[in-house]
Amino acid sequence: MSGDGWTRRRFVGVLARAAGAAAALPAAACGGPSEPDGPSPTATGPGASEGASGRQRESSGPRRLLLGTYTSAEGGGTGVGLAEYDPGTGRITGRGVLAEMDDPSYLAVHPDGRTLYAVNERADGAVTAVRLSDRRVLGSRSTSGAAPCHLSVHPGGRWLFSANYGSGSVAVHPIDASGALGERTGMVTHSAPHQVLTAPDGGHVLAVDLGTDTVYTYRLDEDAGTLAEVSRARTRPGAGPRHLAFHPGGRHAYLANEVDNTVAVCAYDPGTGRLTVGEAQSTGAEPGQGSGTNYPAQFLVTSDGAYAFLANRGHDSIARYAVEDRGARLRFLGTVPVGGDFPRQIAFSPDGGLLFAANQRSGTVSVFRVSGDGGELRLAGEPFASPVAVCALPL
Repeated sequence: MSGDGWTRRRFVGVLARAAGAAAALPAAACGGPSEPDGPSPTATGPGASEGASGRQRESSGPRRLLLGTYTSAEGGGTGVGLAEYDPGTGRITGRGVLAEMDDPSYLAVHPDGRTLYAVNERADGAVTAVRLSDRRVLGSRSTSGAAPCHLSVHPGGRWLFSANYGSGSVAVHPIDASGALGERTGMVTHSAPHQVLTAPDGGHVLAVDLGTDTVYTYRLDEDAGTLAEVSRARTRPGAGPRHLAFHPGGRHAYLANEVDNTVAVCAYDPGTGRLTVGEAQSTGAEPGQGSGTNYPAQFLVTSDGAYAFLANRGHDSIARYAVEDRGARLRFLGTVPVGGDFPRQIAFSPDGGLLFAANQRSGTVSVFRVSGDGGELRLAGEPFASPVAVCALPL
């Protein structure tokens, strides 16, 4: 496995940090892997915030912003942070804590908008559900793995997928009518998955595995909640794929390679679920492609498929790309300083007019206005202070 020594060091850091924190997870009846210089999770961003942005009209008045953190890290939070943002100005106002829990480092919302799901990125990993209307924790379920760093909800709303980075597995949990989670129904094992998401066709689930330089495609059995492998897409050795985002056309996706500091355009066949990884391209982060010092984190694609954005952690920037040839080509446009340190995750507001960046090391969330004409990003005021900000989920 390429880069496995570095991967093992990350996992050892997770176990040491989690053992040191050693807080018990909440009972079901009631709610990271280290980066080279410190703790980190993931889209992900959250399933609800990754991929294409919407361009629906925002309702007037403030909207909720949910914040993921590491409670076991120095200066971390106490659970899922709660804030509000102004859709017009992007200004964020803190509102305390939505729900207390251990290391909620990645967040996603159910398609009906009623329930929040969080990973609990511990050595004994779990996923937790919180009802948003009254902030009631609906329970936690074990992922049967270590250090879950990403989760997403199937578009049908009946299944939750989580990626156990530390133990190298992907878990499936059922979601009942209340939004609560049932016991695990499925699991597949490979090496070090950093993301799991449903393809636009709805029938295939893809796991991005950093440890094996592979993106795995599975067929979801929507009755049993199990996954059956149908194909594997290899990156170049040592790429360390981390995060994938689909073009809204459903036939192309964009892959961020964490270890060798590159990105790639992928072709996707909805009928077979087969992904084909294209040539490596630049992240726009100095000192250049292949340096291994930038650790690109997450892609977003606008809802019209015209632009893509990439979080560059080491470079503290967001790379901008024009999407051309109906999704088949990325043209690098430049980078924009993120206004913080180590942008771990980025997310669009529901209308696509704002882009939020969670800056882990500075403990801040930056907000940008997104121009639909040219894909320009303009910083909207001063960054918002949030303890060890590793995930920002605007609702």
